[in-house]
Amino acid sequence: MASAQLVKELRQITGAGMMDCKKALEANNDNMDKAIEFLREKGLAAASKKAGRIAAEGVVESYIHMGGKIGVLVEVNCETDFVAKTDDFKNMVRGIAMHIAATNPLYLNKEDVPDDVVEKEKAILKAQALNEGKPEKIVEKMVEGRISKFYQEICLMEQSFVKDPDKTIAQIVSEKIAKIGENIKVRRFTRYQMGEGLEKKEENFAEEVAKQMNQ
Repeated sequence: MASAQLVKELRQITGAGMMDCKKALEANNDNMDKAIEFLREKGLAAASKKAGRIAAEGVVESYIHMGGKIGVLVEVNCETDFVAKTDDFKNMVRGIAMHIAATNPLYLNKEDVPDDVVEKEKAILKAQALNEGKPEKIVEKMVEGRISKFYQEICLMEQSFVKDPDKTIAQIVSEKIAKIGENIKVRRFTRYQMGEGLEKKEENFAEEVAKQMNQ
């Protein structure tokens, strides 16, 4: 049975009714991400209902890591200029920019990952599972589970937010949609790292950014 706290959190994120949230969690073994998808598929999530609305306003936020080692530009859209100017919205966008600096995602959504990249990763994961001595009949299921982790590592919207690891970036955005009542879209981002592609002493700038964010 889903806990009252989980039901409350799901309701805050989606805007769906209490009983609908409870059923969604129970149907998905208390997995929050799957419960959100469950509600959206059934048309019960408020955030989902707003997803089709045009979001043509917003901001382009920049974040430069101390010393100019890493720079990020991210565009996040909303429906009105009024919301785009609020501190609440701007703080969320800045948090996402800092997250990108820290984690270096390669793609925005998992749908953006090229098929050949996915197939190559699946082949590697399959070989790993077979080398571990796993029965071939369960290898495919193992690969599907591990490919989800692969998406979480390389896709911005699938990643756990560095400031709140219990939530994905997609959940952070969904919560904001439910709170302000407007559609919000992370449209695109670019991340620059000084000297990227050049031979130089290796430094873990992403780890340094993450540490500063958590201070």
